[in-house]
Amino acid sequence: MEKKCIVIEEGARAEFNNHVDFCIGTGRMGLALTKEYQEQLKLVQEEIGFRHIRGHGLFCDDMAIYQEYEEGGVKKEEYNFTYLDRVMDSYLELGLRPFLELGFMPGKMARGTQTVFYWKGNTTPPKDYDAWCRMVQALLRHLMERYGKAEVVQWPVEVWNEPNLRGFWENADMEEYFKLFHRSFDAVKAVDAGFRVGGPAVCGGSDEKWIRAFLEYCSKNRIAVDFVTRHHYTIEQPVEEGHYAYSRLMRPEDGFANLRTSRDIIDSFPEYKGLPIHITEFNTSYTPKGVIHDTNLNAAFMAHQLSRLGDVNESYSYWTFGDVFEELGIPFTPFHGGFGLVAEGCIPKPTFWTFAFYKKLQESGGQCVHRDDDMVVMRNGKGDYMGILWNVAREGGQEEPKRFALSLPAQEQEYTILKRTVDEETCNPLKLWHDLGEPAHLSGEQKKLLREGARPYLESGRTAACEGRLYLELQVKKNGLVFFEAKASRLTPDRGYDYERVTAECAQI
Repeated sequence: MEKKCIVIEEGARAEFNNHVDFCIGTGRMGLALTKEYQEQLKLVQEEIGFRHIRGHGLFCDDMAIYQEYEEGGVKKEEYNFTYLDRVMDSYLELGLRPFLELGFMPGKMARGTQTVFYWKGNTTPPKDYDAWCRMVQALLRHLMERYGKAEVVQWPVEVWNEPNLRGFWENADMEEYFKLFHRSFDAVKAVDAGFRVGGPAVCGGSDEKWIRAFLEYCSKNRIAVDFVTRHHYTIEQPVEEGHYAYSRLMRPEDGFANLRTSRDIIDSFPEYKGLPIHITEFNTSYTPKGVIHDTNLNAAFMAHQLSRLGDVNESYSYWTFGDVFEELGIPFTPFHGGFGLVAEGCIPKPTFWTFAFYKKLQESGGQCVHRDDDMVVMRNGKGDYMGILWNVAREGGQEEPKRFALSLPAQEQEYTILKRTVDEETCNPLKLWHDLGEPAHLSGEQKKLLREGARPYLESGRTAACEGRLYLELQVKKNGLVFFEAKASRLTPDRGYDYERVTAECAQI
């Protein structure tokens, strides 16, 4: 088995921009009123901790914000923020600021009847743009009154979702979307110029055409847009079978090249050069029945993605935090290919730990000393190391484990080594569910077992540096993910305690 040797010299530096915690995606906002949703989100915040949350359905009818009534023969409008307050309170209590997506259209305000998804979000323009703007402004003023201006102006505002798709915006009408964006931008800024407003929230396929045209419109109309948003998915066309969708991964370089194109388009406009790009949705598959989402392959692939998405993007929001999600209807089984990091029963999927490990890198406060297509290694001011290694086994590729030998500058003589492993053998709730018979409805005991089988495998050890170098040997199995820490550590035994003697004598009993 071939071994890859990495020698890191004193003072080494590598480019790595880790924005893993900026934002996380969610299903439509009304789902936040359910118990399972809140339990999954609480787990995500306890173990990872994101700063913003972004999803659909802010103005959909189930949130009941826009209301109409008649008085004296005159039709009037009013706003109901009861459910909005419950949702926003729950987010803020968990340390999350909303990344507000303005959409979809309230049924009574909509020009047409086209809807999308099981929950029928209306995707047509408003019949009265003035009424739309009044609603947007009323919402923002209410939020500022409830939570304070200084807080709410920090919430980014995105106008609509994927208007380049006919299903999400009637006829994918570009000029009509630009009108919606322009009117919404002006309405938000009229409430407070401190709000950051962006778009066009497009997905792949026609993203280059739309982003260029969007900025041309903004430039022509002197709109000082604050950021650009787009989406990023990394599969080929899926094949559907029953309730499920099977797909093959794209070449990662093709996806990164497409993201670079967005950066180049923006920078070609002098007035918008350097404008932040927020990827407000990304994942492997773009369908909520994409079986890849539940796999260890997804976790390993995402580790590579997270190592590079910060190269040209201000943020990247994984779609989504949990499987309480109803775009195509209510799922039939706990492992159904849902987008989430967490399955039904608060069971973390392998990809959950990819994000948890990258958050640990961020919290280390260290400097990246090595990055390549297999790993990221950080070193903090104390001289301690931590890193993530992955092994994506692509179709027809190598099935054998990857072995790595790391040679690191060392300031201390002894180190504690911690290693957490997520692979198909050590942390694979999907396999455990399969071995349990693929039950559609989990019992309490089954949920407990699956949560137990969904934790990384933890190993520990001690090693001594040699002539100012620390040597580590690490192995990553197929579709595996390894997070390691090497911390300077000295033994401080109590009087009379001899660990070697304890373990030797116990072995003789």
